[in-house]
Amino acid sequence: MMNTERKSSTGRAVGGAVHQHRQLSKQGLLERAFTFAFRGLVYAQIWEDPLVDLEALAITPDCHVVTIASGGCNVLSYLTADPKAITAIDLNTAHIALNRLKLTAARHLPDHAAFHRFFAQANCKDNVQAYRNHVRPHLDEVSRRYWEGRGLAGRRRISGFGKGFYKRGLLGGFIGIAHVVARLHGIDPRDLLAATTIQDQRAIFDAKFAPVFDRRLVRWLIDQPASLFGLGIPPAQYDALAADDPKGISAVLRQRLEKLACGFDLADNYFAWQAFGRGYGEGPSAPLPPYLQAANYGAVVARAGRVEVQHANMADYLESMPDGSLDRYVLLDAQDWMNDAQLTRLWGEITRTAKPGARVLFRTAAQPTLLPGRVPEELLCLWDYREAQSRDFTARDRSAIYGGVHLYALK
Repeated sequence: MMNTERKSSTGRAVGGAVHQHRQLSKQGLLERAFTFAFRGLVYAQIWEDPLVDLEALAITPDCHVVTIASGGCNVLSYLTADPKAITAIDLNTAHIALNRLKLTAARHLPDHAAFHRFFAQANCKDNVQAYRNHVRPHLDEVSRRYWEGRGLAGRRRISGFGKGFYKRGLLGGFIGIAHVVARLHGIDPRDLLAATTIQDQRAIFDAKFAPVFDRRLVRWLIDQPASLFGLGIPPAQYDALAADDPKGISAVLRQRLEKLACGFDLADNYFAWQAFGRGYGEGPSAPLPPYLQAANYGAVVARAGRVEVQHANMADYLESMPDGSLDRYVLLDAQDWMNDAQLTRLWGEITRTAKPGARVLFRTAAQPTLLPGRVPEELLCLWDYREAQSRDFTARDRSAIYGGVHLYALK
C-alpha cells in the first residue's frame, strides 16, 4: 500500500510539471505515458558532468547549494568543494531513496573499498550483505521500505547492487534496448571500449556506429517520441531536441552519440563507459565520478551530514525559503519541461531567494538558452548570462547529451 502511495505521489508531482495538453490529445496522451514511465527509478546515475558543474558554480565554503537530486552522483560530488549546505530536491521518490542510500552508505560503510564496491562496481553479492550490516540500521524508514520492497520482477530492489545496478532504472533499460538493437545490426557497443586513443574511437564510431542511423528500423524508432522516455525526455523536450537540427531528431542524436564516443578520451569519460559498457570500467585507473574517487572519500564522508534530501517541487521549496538565503541553484534540464508560467514562477523565487553573487546552472536539450522571451524581462535583466563560458562548458560536458549548458549570475 505504501509503495502504491509513493508512486501516486510521484505521478502527481511529475504530472504537474509535464502535463501541458488536454488528456485525450495526442500530445496529452504522450505526456501521461511519460508520467507513468517516470514513476519508478529513472536515473541510476546522473547524466550531467560534475566537473563542469563544479567549475561553473565556483562553490565556496559559505554556499548553500540547491539542486535537483536525480541519481545523487553530483550531490555527493559537490561535497568535494566544501559547501556549507546542500539541499537536494526531486519529484521522484525512487531518486529520493537513492540519494538517502548513498549518503547513509558514505557515513556508515566501513571504508572506501566497501563504498567503491557498492556504487562503482554495483554488481557484487557482498553489497547486499554490506547493506544489511552497515546501512540498513541507519537508513530512514521510508527509504528502507523502498529498497527492501520488490520491483516488477518480484526481486527486492536492494538486490540490484548485487547484480548490476546500473542496468536498472528507465535509463538502464533504455541503454540495454539500444545494445540489443545494435547487436541486431551486427554491432557490439562494447567494441568501442577497446580503443586506446581518440583516433581509434573515431575510427570505430565511423565504421560501426554512424551507419546504424541510416537503418530503417533505427530511424523509425527514433521518430517515436516515446522511444526516448528512457532518457528521461518528455514530449516537450523531444520537440525541442528535434528542432535543434534542420535534419531532425536522427541527426541530433547521431551528433550527440558521436561526441560521447569520440569527443573525449575513454580513460577520462565514465559516461562513455556507462553507455557502451553498462557500468564503470574495471581496475584502479577506471574513470569515476568525483564522489567515488579514493582521494575524495574522506571529504565526502565528513561532509555527508550537510546534505538534506527533500521530496518536493523546486519552486515550492524556494517559496518556503527567506529572501536572500541561497547561493547556488542547479536545475539540470527541468526547465525544458516547463511552460512560461512555471518558468516565471521559478525565476521569481530564484531571484527573491538569491544572495549577491548567486549562480544558476542548467542544461537544455537544444543549444540556446530558453529564457529570453519566456521569463519577464524585469526578472531576466537582473541576471548576467555568461554566454562565452556557457559555450565552453557545453563543449566540455562529457555526458554529451545536452545541446546547451547555461550559467547565469546575479548582477
